[in-house]
Formats: sequence, structure tokens, C-alpha cells
Amino acid sequence: MDKPTVAILGAGSMGEIFASGLLRAGWDRSEIALVTRRPERARELEYITGITTTMSLTEGARGRNIVMIAVKPKDVRAVLEEVDQVLKEDQTVISIVAGVPIAVFEDALPGVPIIRAMPNTPSAVDLGMTAYTSGSTATDEDVEKASAVLGAVGDTLKLSEDLLDAVTAVSGTGPAYVFLLAESMIEAAIREGLPHHAAEKLVHQTLRGAGALLAASEKSAFRLRGEVTSPGGTTAAAMHTLEEGGFRALIQDAIQSAAHRSRELGERASE
Repeated sequence: MDKPTVAILGAGSMGEIFASGLLRAGWDRSEIALVTRRPERARELEYITGITTTMSLTEGARGRNIVMIAVKPKDVRAVLEEVDQVLKEDQTVISIVAGVPIAVFEDALPGVPIIRAMPNTPSAVDLGMTAYTSGSTATDEDVEKASAVLGAVGDTLKLSEDLLDAVTAVSGTGPAYVFLLAESMIEAAIREGLPHHAAEKLVHQTLRGAGALLAASEKSAFRLRGEVTSPGGTTAAAMHTLEEGGFRALIQDAIQSAAHRSRELGERASE
């Protein structure tokens, strides 16, 4: 399949990640358009990516095979009202806006195929995880084009829309949980006497290795944890402290809070 042309409306951090990922995946700069509202951001993006950047939503969206909407939830309706005048039914819209349901897009853009997706920031190193779902008018060809774009920066998984708020809380927000864990481990390592550079090296590579092992192994996280937790050993002592402190419950509560917030954002956008 030929690479679809892409416009990214709202080129913030995630939009920039996708633009850079598409370039790494073989897209030509002329096949990508970026849109931002701030002149200084437009100059910055053109310097970083070499991609033509405009402040006009209609100019950016016009004629592109894929139009990715990457704005804040509160800005979605205004963006849709503006691009409605140029979007055609042979274009496909990908929304990576947290929480906002497909119905909001289909109401504003009748007949235009909609794909709702939730990527994450490891897409910056082509290790992203993006779950997506398709709207009522999206064909197999539309899904294929969208999947090619989303898959340029990592793995993809198609799910039903009712699961995307949970996806947002798990993989969309998940990198922040890992980064907070890394911060805490580094701080603790320094308190134990390790120099900062050594603490960072040990923690970064440990998390990288553990993640790679978990992804590559056929064993569950439960079993892998059990294999490193010898009775009466150092890991067992650490696990006891974490369980006593409510670590597992805190993670579960954090994911529940993020999922609730995603649903809340969607409800506000639907009003």
C-alpha cells in the first residue's frame, strides 16, 4: 500500500512524536503537514522536522488522506467546526484526543470515516503501544491506512470503543507510572550511597531489561516475579515492604482514577 499523506492538527508533543516517527518509517516530508496555533511553535517544528508547518487548520487538512487530530479535549469542537468545510468522505480522521468518543466526531463530520486511537510516548523511540477502534463509516481500507500510520511508531491493537478509557489509563498514562518508579528508585539509590550517574545507569537499564524480558518471555509477570523472589532473600524483603505499604492497591487506584478522568473528559466533550 502506498504511504497515505498525513496532516497532524495540533502538533504538540504527541503530534511531533508522530511526525518524527513517520519520517523514520520512510514518509517524505512533503507527505506530512503540521498545524499549530503559535508562530514560535511553527518555527520550532520546521527547524526540528523540516516539515512545512502552518497555523491554518483548513490549509493543513485539505486533501490529506489521513487527518490526525491531536488537540486538547476542550478544543475538539472548535477544530471540527473549522475543518468541516474542507474534509471529504474519502479522507480518514484519526483522533488521538483522550476520552472524546467517536460519536462527537461523527456528529460534526457526517460521512467522514473516523478512527479513535490512544498512543503513548514510547512512540518517540518506535516502541509505542496504540490501541484503536473504528467508527461506523470506516471501511477496511480506511482502517488499513490508519493502522499504517499508527503502526509507524510501534505496536497496534484494535479494540472496541468501550475499552479505550481503560487503555488510556493503562498504556496511555502508563509510561508516567514507570517514570515515577524510576525517579523513586534513583532517589533511594542515592540515599543508599550510590553516586547519581551510577544510580541512573542501574535504574534505567534495570527497567529496560525487565520490560524487554517481560515482553519476550512466555511467562507471566507473576511467574517472573516469583523466580527472582527467593524465600528469605533481599527481593522477598522488598516485596513485603511494597505489599505492606499498599503498592498494588495504589497502582490499581491510579489506573481507576485515570480511566475515570478519561470518561469525564469524554462526557464534557459530548455535552
